[in-house]
Amino acid sequence: MKKKPFIVAIDGPAGSGKSTTAKLVAKELGVTFLDSGAMYRTVALAVLKSGEGFDDPDKILKILFSSKIDFKFEDSRLSILLNGEDVTDGIRVPAVNQVVPIVAAMPEIRRQMVPVQRKIGKKISIVAEGRDIGTVVFPKADLKIFLTASIDTRAQRRFLELKSKNHDIALEAIKKEIELRDLKDTQRKISPLIKAVDAIELDTSSLTIAEQVDFIVQKARERIS
Repeated sequence: MKKKPFIVAIDGPAGSGKSTTAKLVAKELGVTFLDSGAMYRTVALAVLKSGEGFDDPDKILKILFSSKIDFKFEDSRLSILLNGEDVTDGIRVPAVNQVVPIVAAMPEIRRQMVPVQRKIGKKISIVAEGRDIGTVVFPKADLKIFLTASIDTRAQRRFLELKSKNHDIALEAIKKEIELRDLKDTQRKISPLIKAVDAIELDTSSLTIAEQVDFIVQKARERIS
């Protein structure tokens, strides 16, 4: 009998370590990593490329429908193609960071994205990360983790990440960007960033990546077994 796919949901604010941790947890468990935020980032990038603004949800929805967005899963890694172009790294640039909260807060866009994420979770076992994975997308996930970290820790992490990709941006600017993102994520009317009541909260401020990965993998294996 084929085993039912299992889902590990990892939520948390910007810079809390969700993506890095989720990728490594997925690799350790031998399942697929699903970056839900990447989907909204791809839409944001499509809008930027179109030259349109972000004040008209109908126009953004039209851009989404006219764009070809593909998700490729290879060796438990998710790659994203926008109109045939690999934008897996391109959706992480500062310009996208600034506008993705606008796209992610639009009910029209979320209504299109959530079913796509759920469809993937029905087919294969995944470690999914985002801001509403355990509360909205997969409320019955086998394991829910809510990552947190201090604002200074999160800003420093994002600074080092962008620096490694040759993006020149000041640490203080990143901190302000994250604070603004937190405000928008927690106060948006649709699917705000909140901890699911049955989620395990993990403060990663003083933890190494290896320590937080080990913690989540252990919890996941306990639930799966």
